[in-house]
Amino acid sequence: MNIAALAGGVGGAKFAHGLAQIIYPRIHTNNHELIREDSWRLADHSLTVVVNVGDDFDHLGLRICPDLDTVIYTLAGIANPETGWGTAGETWHAMDMLGRYGGETWFRLGDRDLGMHLFRTAALRQGRRLTDIVADACGRLGVAARVLPATDSPVPTIVETDQGALAFQEYFVHRRCEPAVRDVRFDRIESAQPTGEVIAALDAADLVVVCPSNPFVSIDPILALGDLRERLKRKPVVAVSPIIGGQAVKGPAAKMLRELGYEPSPLSVARHYADFLDMFVIDRVDAGQTLEIERAGIRVLVTDALMKSVEDRARLAHDVIQFAHQA
Repeated sequence: MNIAALAGGVGGAKFAHGLAQIIYPRIHTNNHELIREDSWRLADHSLTVVVNVGDDFDHLGLRICPDLDTVIYTLAGIANPETGWGTAGETWHAMDMLGRYGGETWFRLGDRDLGMHLFRTAALRQGRRLTDIVADACGRLGVAARVLPATDSPVPTIVETDQGALAFQEYFVHRRCEPAVRDVRFDRIESAQPTGEVIAALDAADLVVVCPSNPFVSIDPILALGDLRERLKRKPVVAVSPIIGGQAVKGPAAKMLRELGYEPSPLSVARHYADFLDMFVIDRVDAGQTLEIERAGIRVLVTDALMKSVEDRARLAHDVIQFAHQA
């Protein structure tokens, strides 16, 4: 079984890590108990994680790819366990000195994290593709899964708000998601294309998993590329709800749903993906929405969807794969 996962943000990275623990048990050995009795053969599994690049931007002369880095650090086991982004054991000496010089410090780049940005920016200036740079970084960090940027082209996410059009990081980090959202768009999306590697991974996938990521700013920038949304209609697709009990576990998804005129609920997310979605995973607190989701022809798994620990990630990934396998 080949699994392709669409991901962005901390929730997407955590679930991708859960999948990696199940699919590569020789590397992630802490959850062998989960897979011992299963009928599907793990030796035949592979995982590709297709990652949003809509929130990439240039800052302080460096190319910053927040979602890609969060996924890579998480899969490498070096992510900051408190924040979910950045690296563990981070220090901030460069930012502290930058602040003393009066430079912009609203987007915090840790000393360890700077290594990635310097590496990527130098490689891009040498003419290398982002896809190849990511593959190189993953190899050096020991990441077993294949990580692919959704496109090698810049497709910046723009958030239309009551305070005007804002670049995503301006909205998300600098203004802390405070402006009310009116719309979301992706600049230059019409001319951008998914990479050949992404198309090949989706075409070869036996199962596509939409991770519990913000549907508007993490998953939609992937789906908007070329004919990817149409391609998903030809594949079995399972999504995990990023909304639990009316709230996003992390990030502005619930706030954005409300401001865009939707109820912040798993049902709203399922409807957003309904044209290609076959299976949907929701938390037990939202079990009352099962019948309404199933009326749209989508099978529902009700389970514990909150990932508080590394073990929770593997347990949820196990539940999702088994659910899809039994379909």
